[in-house]
Amino acid sequence: MQNVVDNVLWQMSLDRKTTALKQLQGHMWRTAYASGQLQGEIYSDVAPAIRKWREAGNRVYIYSSGSVEAQKLLFRYSTEGNLLELFDGHFDTQTGQKVESESYRKIAQVIGCSVNNILFLTDVTKEAKAAEEAGVNVMVVVRPGNIELTEEERAHYAQISSFSELALSAYGS
Repeated sequence: MQNVVDNVLWQMSLDRKTTALKQLQGHMWRTAYASGQLQGEIYSDVAPAIRKWREAGNRVYIYSSGSVEAQKLLFRYSTEGNLLELFDGHFDTQTGQKVESESYRKIAQVIGCSVNNILFLTDVTKEAKAAEEAGVNVMVVVRPGNIELTEEERAHYAQISSFSELALSAYGS
């Protein structure tokens, strides 16, 4: 048992994004969220912006290295209340790694949307690069505590620091 615990702690210390680790974390969090001991921290600009995007006819999906179960827990038990109704679907590493362009093509196929009608928001430029290679539109979200963008990345990627900066009419179908 101790070897298993040590392995999990080692993977977490390296910020590993393996599907199995993310699923384990999701199972562990379920009890903490349901009991109120844990709430999903959501930036205050996120929910109002997503509501506006949806009112404009946009569909909104989550693609995270966290398991679908962990995503749903975070948004169901968020500091802004239950936000699950704001999302049309969830994707995780079972779709593929976020740094692989094929993952974004798969998502487009699943949701029935052309890649060029998708806008992907991320704070990780390796993910932005993979999405861009797949033909997806990309914006990098720059928030306090994120990894600093290089000069080249700042010149290459469109950036926002708040979801409220992004006024979307119907972006794609």
